[in-house]
Amino acid sequence: MSGHHGVSREGELVVFDPARGRKEAEGVVQRIPGHAREVEPVIMDQLVDKSWPKFLFPYPLDENYYLVSCKLTSASPWGLYLVDVFDNLLKLREDPGFHLLEPTPLVKRPAPTLIPPRVNLESPDATVFVADAYFGEGLKNVPPGTVKKMRLFAYSFGYRGIGGHDVFGVESCWDARRIIGEVPVYEDGSAMYTIPANTAIAMQPLDKDGKAVQIMRSWVVGMPGEIVSCVGCHESQNSVTPSKNSIARTKRVSPITPFLGPERPFNFENEVQPVLDTYCAGCHDGEGDHATLPNFKDNSPGPQTFSKSYHALMRYVRRPGPESDVYMFNPMEYHASTSELIFILEKGHHNVRVDHDSMRKIYAWIDLNAPYYGTWLEVAERLRKKGDETKRYAERHNDLKKLYANVDLDFESESYLGFEGQERPAFQAPEKLPKPDRSAPTVPNWPFDAQVAKQMQGGNVVERVMVGDLTIDLAYIPPGEFVMGDEVGMNDELPRRLATVEKPFRMATTEVSNALYGAFDPKHDSRYIDQWWKDHTTPGYPANKPEQPVIRVSWNEANDFCKWLSEKTGRTFRLPTETEWEWACRAGTRTPMWYGDVDTDFGNFENMADESTRLFVVKGVNPQPVGHADWEAFIPRAEGVKDGQMIAEKRGAYAPNPWGLYDMHGSVSEFVAAPGPDGKVDGKIVVKGGSWNDRPKYSRSGIKRYYEPWQKVHNVGIRLVCEP
Repeated sequence: MSGHHGVSREGELVVFDPARGRKEAEGVVQRIPGHAREVEPVIMDQLVDKSWPKFLFPYPLDENYYLVSCKLTSASPWGLYLVDVFDNLLKLREDPGFHLLEPTPLVKRPAPTLIPPRVNLESPDATVFVADAYFGEGLKNVPPGTVKKMRLFAYSFGYRGIGGHDVFGVESCWDARRIIGEVPVYEDGSAMYTIPANTAIAMQPLDKDGKAVQIMRSWVVGMPGEIVSCVGCHESQNSVTPSKNSIARTKRVSPITPFLGPERPFNFENEVQPVLDTYCAGCHDGEGDHATLPNFKDNSPGPQTFSKSYHALMRYVRRPGPESDVYMFNPMEYHASTSELIFILEKGHHNVRVDHDSMRKIYAWIDLNAPYYGTWLEVAERLRKKGDETKRYAERHNDLKKLYANVDLDFESESYLGFEGQERPAFQAPEKLPKPDRSAPTVPNWPFDAQVAKQMQGGNVVERVMVGDLTIDLAYIPPGEFVMGDEVGMNDELPRRLATVEKPFRMATTEVSNALYGAFDPKHDSRYIDQWWKDHTTPGYPANKPEQPVIRVSWNEANDFCKWLSEKTGRTFRLPTETEWEWACRAGTRTPMWYGDVDTDFGNFENMADESTRLFVVKGVNPQPVGHADWEAFIPRAEGVKDGQMIAEKRGAYAPNPWGLYDMHGSVSEFVAAPGPDGKVDGKIVVKGGSWNDRPKYSRSGIKRYYEPWQKVHNVGIRLVCEP
C-alpha cells in the first residue's frame, strides 16, 4: 500500500479480504507488522514515505505466511524475507550491493484445468449485458423508467510528454473522449448491446432528454466476442446477477445508434461552437450594446489556447474536475439541470429555442466534462507544440493496436484542425414575442418598511423548540397580502399576481443543520464541495460539519424529515408553500432582494457568489486556496463583493431580514411545496432562493428552480415551517 507523489511501487504490507468489503479499509485484515491493531482509512499525499519497513512483491504461501522483498530501513538493501501475520519478519537472504526482488517459490503442482476460450479474436465487438441499471449505488433511489438510453464513449489515453490535468479544457478531463453512440435501456433497467472490443469504454445513463443521470469516471474493456456483464450501476463487486427475468434477455443484442453522426472525437469547435453561432452569436458578439455580454462569437485562441468563446461559455457549466471527489457521486450530482446554462435556457432566455439535436450536443458536452480539445494531436500541435513527435507516437500506437488488438482505427485522424476555415453557420434570430406583462396589481398597505414589518409581528418573540439537545428557533410570520414575482423576473414568475397568506405561521430563522437532520438520518452525509485544479488530498471543502446547513437531501426525504420531527416534538412541522416562502423572504419589500436591488452590496446581508469563489482554485501538494486568474476561478460572481464565506459555512452569520429570518437569498436554496395538488409543478418540485453558488439576480425573492422530487442537489437544503 503506497501513496501518490511518494515512493515508487514500494509501501506497507497489508492483507485484504475482498469479501469483507472493497471500500477504503473495509476489506483490511491487518497490516504486517501490526497484529491486532486496527487500520484506519487515511487520505494523504506521500503516505508511506517515512514508514518503515517497506515491502515489494509479496507472494502468499498461505493465509498467514508470505515471501516478500523487504527493506528494513532507508540504509538497508532489498532482502528476501519470510513474514507472517503474527509480526515476525525472518530474513532469509540479504546481499550487500544487490536488491533481491520478486521472490517466487518453485514447487511441483498439478496443472490447472484448461478453460475453453470464451472469446473470438476475429470479432471487432464485445457484448455488454446490464442486469438492472438501478441496482447499486450509482442509481440508488432513481425511479425505474427514468433511464432511457446509455451513452457510450471511448477514452484515448495520452502520449509521452503532452498530458496534464488542464490540456483538454478548464476543469475538464485527463484524456481525450470519443463519442461512439447510444443504446436503449429497457423499463426494468436491463440492457444488452455491442461495444467495440479492446477499447476503453465508459457508459452514461441518460434520461428522456439525453442528460446523464450519473457520470462514470472509470471504464470497461471487452475482449473480442466476450460477453461483459454488469449487475447494476456501480454495484458492489461482490454482488451477483439477480435471478430474475429481464427484458433485455428476450430481445436481440442492440446495435449502437450513432450520435448525430459517425463515431468521432468530441470537441468544442465541431460540436458546440456551431450551436452558439446559430442561436447565440447574434447578440453575444462583444460589439456595441452587447459588449458587456459573454462573447460566444469570438473563437480566436484565448488562455491555454482554448477559444475565447469556450472560456465565455464554460463558466456557466457545472462539472467535476479531473481531481474531483473520488467517492461515488449521488445520482444527478452533476446533472445538466444544476448548470446555470441549462437553467437559463429552460427559463426561455429571450425566447431562444435551441433545436432538440443541438441541445443533445450541449448535454453531451456537459456530461463529457466540457472539453475543448477532442484529440491528442490537437493538444500536441496547439498547446504543447509537439505535433511531429506526437504523430510518430500515434502511428506506432496504431500499428500496435492493429497488430495485437485487431483495432484498425486512428483516434487522431479526425482532429478538428482539419475543419478550420470552413464557413460558420448563420445566426438565427429568435422569434420576437410581445413583451410580457410585468405590471403588478395594487395591494393596500403593501409594500411596507421594516418598522411596519416588526409591528405586524405584534411582539411575538422567537420561539425555541428543543429536539434533544438541539434547538430550532421559530420566528412569527403574520398573515397578509403581497405581489408575487419580480418586475425583473423570468417568464415563470409572470404574470405578477396578488397572493394572500391567510394564517400566521412560524418559520425557522435558519436552515436545518447537519446535526439536526442527522438526528433523523444518522447515515446522511452532506459530503464536500468540489475543489478545483489539482494535487488534492481531500474530497473537497467540507459541507458535512454539524452546524452547516444540510444539503444533498431530496424533497421526498425533506418531507419525511418533517413528519419525523412532528412526531418527535408533538408540533406540526412542514415545508413552506411557495407563497409563504416568498412572503416571509420579502418581509414587506417589493425590491428583488429583501435588502435592496440585485446590484446592492450584499456582503453584510447574504452569502452568495462573491470574490471568495476565486479561492476554489488550489495548487501544490496538500493544496491550499490560491487566487487565480478569472479563467481558472470561473464561477460567475458579483465582482468586488466580499461576504466572507466561500461555501455555506456558518448559518445565521449575516443580518436577518425584518422578520428575523437569516440567509433567505443565499447560503443554500430551499425546498417549498409548489401550488400543484401534490406540492409539485408538472411532476417537479420547486426550490426558492439562491445560494453561495449564485449571483443576486438568480437569488431573488421571486426566483424559482425545478428539480425531481428524488434529486439530491449540492446547494439545496431545508427551511422549516411550524403551525402556530
